[in-house]
Amino acid sequence: METPEPNVVTGAFGYTGKYIARRLISLGKRVKTLTGWPNRPNPFGGTVSVAPFNFDRPEELVKSLRGATTLYNTYWIRFPRGRLTYEKAVANTKTLIAAAREAGVRRFVHVSIVNAAPESPLPYFRGKGILEQELISSGLSYAIIRPTVIFGPEDILINNIAWLLRRFSVFAVPGDGRYRLQPVFVEDVAALAVDAGQREENVVIDAVGPEVFTFDELVKLIAEKIGSKARIVHAPPSLAYLFSKLIGYLVRDVVITRDEIKGLMMGLLVSGGPATGRVRLSDWLAENAGRVGAGYASELGRHYRPFRLPQRKRRQNQRAMLLEK
Repeated sequence: METPEPNVVTGAFGYTGKYIARRLISLGKRVKTLTGWPNRPNPFGGTVSVAPFNFDRPEELVKSLRGATTLYNTYWIRFPRGRLTYEKAVANTKTLIAAAREAGVRRFVHVSIVNAAPESPLPYFRGKGILEQELISSGLSYAIIRPTVIFGPEDILINNIAWLLRRFSVFAVPGDGRYRLQPVFVEDVAALAVDAGQREENVVIDAVGPEVFTFDELVKLIAEKIGSKARIVHAPPSLAYLFSKLIGYLVRDVVITRDEIKGLMMGLLVSGGPATGRVRLSDWLAENAGRVGAGYASELGRHYRPFRLPQRKRRQNQRAMLLEK
């Protein structure tokens, strides 16, 4: 029997990439993942094969991609840490695009972010915009999926808002809280990505849910669903950021960055187009109220401390550290 050509998913051990890989497997596709943590426990067992990124060895990266039909790319960083900057993440992704072209990959599905723009004042959105242009000009058949805030069982933003509302008597909203966002379910993002991977035409799709909230409305909705009595107050963005730094010190994590607060307040997490996701956050919260915010979701714990390795091996892996969206 002929072995089907593999689909490659960057970061299948992470968040969005895991749901994309699951959907591909359910369709009978063979899946390989590229990761910065090749020795991390494989949640798929032998179903998903593993290869390191090898950004610093492009010829090995090409070998890993050779024979693949479609590459689903979720590689990015939420914020700079150590030597891994936005500029480095952009350079790594450009290397990945070039390797896919050289390897003869048929289709490149890239997970970006809504309102990405190379001229954005925020480096997260600017880097994503630069990479969209790089992919469009690469000559590869492409689909660009642009989600807003992704929610689901392992999300960070919605979960940690709920965690704060459960454990503190006061929740500080930066600014007036009137800025909007449009959350999208992780399964909907995966479905859009996999569907786009099966098509031929070049597309750019905003992955957005059917509900739009102001930030005030979002926090109040979460509080209502989990039964929190916390007082919701408004604070200057700088003071809200200071509070987050103090909490981050306690949980040994980066709760939110200054740029993330700016992006929220600029209304960058909402689309001007129609909804492309089906699951409503309000319904999902009602169904999962008991577990949302039951524990803190650590960004650093997920991407920098997922398991312990000998020091030399940790240093090797950190050179190609993956922060999956």
